[in-house]
Amino acid sequence: MKFNTKTIHGGQKHDPAYGAVMPPIYQTSTYAQSTPGGHKGFEYSRTHNPTRQALENAFASIENGEYGLAFGSGLAAIDAVMKLLKPGDEVISTNDLYGGTYRLFTSIFKNFGIKFNFIGMQNASNIEDYITENTKIIWVETPTNPMMNIIDIKATAEIAKKHNVLLAVDNTFATPYLQQPLDLGADLVMHSATKYIGGHSDLVMGALIVKDKELADKLYFIQNASGAVCGPQDSFLALRGIKTLHVRMQRHCENGRAVAEYLASHPKIEKVYWPGFESHPNHEVAKAQMKDFGGMISFVTKGNDYNEAIKIVENLKVFTLAESLGGVESLCGHPASMTHASIPKEEREKTGVVDSLIRLSVGIEDEEDLINDLKQAIG
Repeated sequence: MKFNTKTIHGGQKHDPAYGAVMPPIYQTSTYAQSTPGGHKGFEYSRTHNPTRQALENAFASIENGEYGLAFGSGLAAIDAVMKLLKPGDEVISTNDLYGGTYRLFTSIFKNFGIKFNFIGMQNASNIEDYITENTKIIWVETPTNPMMNIIDIKATAEIAKKHNVLLAVDNTFATPYLQQPLDLGADLVMHSATKYIGGHSDLVMGALIVKDKELADKLYFIQNASGAVCGPQDSFLALRGIKTLHVRMQRHCENGRAVAEYLASHPKIEKVYWPGFESHPNHEVAKAQMKDFGGMISFVTKGNDYNEAIKIVENLKVFTLAESLGGVESLCGHPASMTHASIPKEEREKTGVVDSLIRLSVGIEDEEDLINDLKQAIG
């Protein structure tokens, strides 16, 4: 199956009870047994639920994996990955990553004796300098949040395999429509399915996808033992979202390009971060590992004025000022005071998250309306 067909049919079967084309919402916590252990594959909905299982099969299909796992949030999914570790283990992570991931690593798991090295990964060969005998996971976001830095997944995978280290890729920004990290050598893919996979700003969910059965079994054990699963209603919504992922992403990419080019030509804008520009760092890597360049854009105003940035986000009307991204509607955010507020100012500024940085999640509205909105807000 090609990708567009997989979003609709991948890993799916018609419901065995009545032939329902869409998997029904099995809103149940438990299942009848004829005798102890005599059940139809489902005992308790923390462990398995038919709606969630249909979603997990869809996750695996669209990422070209074998096993999918659905969680109550993206951070719950990352939390499960970190629970593969023990005190003394080390993780190498990009230094430009989502603030919630940084907070989970430094405020929770660091206290359990896990060491985190946050490094620039634009040149993949730098990663090797930080690998020790205790390194167990390399954690990558590409494009990164919010600087849109591109990390070479294939080159990083070669380093990880050479040192017998797991490579985990947060594929939230790109989605499997634009890149498939498992095919490039990654061991594990993570999504905040809240974003593009759900696509309608109506659910909170996380996903993990792997190919290796041993790794999958460990993660399924953690998923069940820790219990941070999503419910059947959200599973249904995510399944519905996946079915239009390909058409939505195509429009996100088209609109993203138009908005990025408009901002780059604006006299009041200092810098635009979007992987589709030839001048963007690692543009050639993005071109090689991604099908297109996505709908996420960050930009900085001339003079790096905090108040000017706040004025712009307050003045936008079609773009909604809100946390999150990846919905059909266009959103804007101010990372320094919102998504990345948990990262100390001096740390975030090292990676470019300055006070005037604005992040856009370009939706699927009419391109002209989006550009006119930016025009009136920037002035």
